[in-house]
Amino acid sequence: MAKKNQWKNREGVVYSTNPEFEYQAPEEEEQEVPSKQDFRVSLDKKARAGKKVTLITGFQGNDLRLQILAKELKTLCGVGGTAKNGEILLQGDFRDKVLAYLLDKGHQAKKSGG
Repeated sequence: MAKKNQWKNREGVVYSTNPEFEYQAPEEEEQEVPSKQDFRVSLDKKARAGKKVTLITGFQGNDLRLQILAKELKTLCGVGGTAKNGEILLQGDFRDKVLAYLLDKGHQAKKSGG
């Protein structure tokens, strides 16, 4: 029965004419993410029509973990935002709240910029 549902995991393989073909799933490589990361929290207004955003940089890890941290921060601050390219943007000035949250989680973080 386990063999019956294996086809669902064959991403990219449609058909093989080889009768002895055995699909081998690629092994996922887990990157070690440092438990304590070094973040920089800054306020940014450039190219945003004068709107203020809180910019969190210095994230090391995969995109999934970045999205999870971004969701936690957006929920904490009650605002919208985005996460891409190792950066998290939150709409508005929430530097102090984000800094306190990251320090409470055991990460190294400090304000940068003016």
